Amino acid sequence: MRVPQLLTDGWFLEDGEERNLVSPMTFQIPDLEVRKILQPGDWAKVMFAVAIKGEEFPTVERMWVIVRERLAGGYLGILDNEPSSDDVNGRLRRGMELPFEPRHIIDVQHGNPQSRVIAFEAPTIPWR
Repeated sequence: MRVPQLLTDGWFLEDGEERNLVSPMTFQIPDLEVRKILQPGDWAKVMFAVAIKGEEFPTVERMWVIVRERLAGGYLGILDNEPSSDDVNGRLRRGMELPFEPRHIIDVQHGNPQSRVIAFEAPTIPWR
């Protein structure tokens, strides 16, 4: 499955494992075993690097994604936050579908009945 790219999509996912390696005392993430066993309806927090009109460097936003399904090596999820910044192409929106991997996850929460329902609904913007 194609991964998000800055030039194509206007955003990409930061690697939480790399951030943790650089600053393990101040940037803590859940254990890999936890990040690899999420189920539909669970939440994963990931960092989006977003290209902003008129800005030289991407802005980083931490947002929650509801897991839709587990894939080989990762997940397909639905963005559960509305970004605070406007991305260059207007594609980054609540309800959009996106792929991500355990290395992108910086926090997790167990799902609830409402998030499990959302996990099985059609995404507002399907991943292409």
